[in-house]
Amino acid sequence: MSRLRVFRSLVKDSLDAITHGSKRYHLWMAALTFIMLVGMYCYSIQLDEGLSVTGMTDRVSWGLYISNFTFLVGVAAAAVMLVMPTYVLKDVDFKQAVLIGEGLAVAALIMCLAFVVADMGGPSVLWHMIPGIGVFNFPNSMLTWDVLVLNGYLFLNITIPFYILFRHYQGKESKKSVYVPGAILSVFWAVGIHLVTAFLYQGLQARPFWNNALLGPRFLASAFAAGPALIILVLAIIRNFTEFKIQDKTIKKIAMVVTVAAQINLIMLVSELFKEFYAPTHHSESAYYLFFGLHGKNALLPWIWTAIPLNVLATVLLTFHKLRNNFKVLYFCCFILFIAIWIEKGFGLIVPGFIPGPYGKIAEYTPTGIEIGVTLGIWALGAFVFTVLAKTAIGIELGKLRYKKQ
Repeated sequence: MSRLRVFRSLVKDSLDAITHGSKRYHLWMAALTFIMLVGMYCYSIQLDEGLSVTGMTDRVSWGLYISNFTFLVGVAAAAVMLVMPTYVLKDVDFKQAVLIGEGLAVAALIMCLAFVVADMGGPSVLWHMIPGIGVFNFPNSMLTWDVLVLNGYLFLNITIPFYILFRHYQGKESKKSVYVPGAILSVFWAVGIHLVTAFLYQGLQARPFWNNALLGPRFLASAFAAGPALIILVLAIIRNFTEFKIQDKTIKKIAMVVTVAAQINLIMLVSELFKEFYAPTHHSESAYYLFFGLHGKNALLPWIWTAIPLNVLATVLLTFHKLRNNFKVLYFCCFILFIAIWIEKGFGLIVPGFIPGPYGKIAEYTPTGIEIGVTLGIWALGAFVFTVLAKTAIGIELGKLRYKKQ
């Protein structure tokens, strides 16, 4: 009963904290709410008229929704780059940022699941994803593995920070014997969610663009570049607009992680390009379509030729120690690297896999306004969830939210 009483008090104090703030905070939350409402309106049209309102067809059956899903799996997995140094290697410099990183992982996973629901057309078919009730087809289907690892990782990223914050809310230290085993498990689970997602694409024999042994490792490299890059940008906002001051050395250590991952990602990209274009076969047509266009079809050219220069520029700038330690340069690099990997891992990976089709047919894909509206709504949902989680966590860590015994 005492724990239930503390939990009720925590919920009450958290609601009080997230409903109070500066004018800038209320404008931010109002903007996110408005975008979510627009997204809900667009989704209601999709529910009413079906997936025909999107740009997807029987030729290109995965588009903007799955592109964002694939990218966000990596953002969620990136939390492990803070969890492992803090909980496993006991690096105190990461301790300030680890709860923020895990909150970002929770928001990213919620967005992942929301994009899957949107791509399925509606929630009425979700019962098939429930083992024992629907047609789950485990372990034969890689989709079922993806369902399990995503929900399992979401559970770990909710329970571990909740336990730590729940103890701190009571003015107590969290017990390492309770959360460290879960933290170690989450390290392996984070790798698992990305590898399973990569295997999902690699296992489709009729899509040679994805039949690449580097797909899994490159998924991890790009995730550990884009995810921590986003964490750095979020930490910069938090320390500029809240009392929760993140030390410079914490950001610099995360920047080193971003740099190494970006360099590895770029090396793997060069390796893939060499494989596709040095000795091309008819299986290289998807790559030709992506980078140069094919038979006059070139819808993705502006996307990929924006992403590649941004990726190279960010990686080169981050490689130089003096530039990386200049926070203005660092934030700029993190922003353009995040955008570049979003394009590469989204449109640059998913759409070309369908073009040309197994019979050589070229049917280009362009997202509709409905798709864009739903997508923006889901991103706003993720930002809203993260803001709520971060505001509560920061309040507890600063000692402003504490359990008051009756």
